[in-house]
Amino acid sequence: NHPVIGPVIERIANVTGTHPHNSEHLQLLRYEPGQYYHQHHDYIEYQQGLPCGVRMLTLFLYLNDVEDGGGTRFPLLDITVQPKKGTAVLWPSVLDEDPEEKDKRTDHEALPVISGIKYGANAWIHSRNYRAAEEIECT
Repeated sequence: NHPVIGPVIERIANVTGTHPHNSEHLQLLRYEPGQYYHQHHDYIEYQQGLPCGVRMLTLFLYLNDVEDGGGTRFPLLDITVQPKKGTAVLWPSVLDEDPEEKDKRTDHEALPVISGIKYGANAWIHSRNYRAAEEIECT
């Protein structure tokens, strides 16, 4: 309900065609030179049967330009997205034909920042009401 964050969550919901209550709280990130995040996937298997459902979408917001490095790389798709202030990248964690099953193609990593600082925010969107599930500690 924060006056800055609330509208961002609403806009993400509008862009993705989801409801704001399906979104986790934004995770803010800061990477300094040499920092990175290894290859991983945002899908969390144990959430499949939980009230919150699985993470079905990730929207990563780039909050600044990075002098050098810091891209988001999808090695199985051979795609790298370079950070640019005010842009975002959206990808699925699940398959279109089975929205509870992991789409293995969207493994990704945050490449090392060479110079400058990278600021970003993760928005993870679940297949069901994440906020209600969080209230009963079932996420």
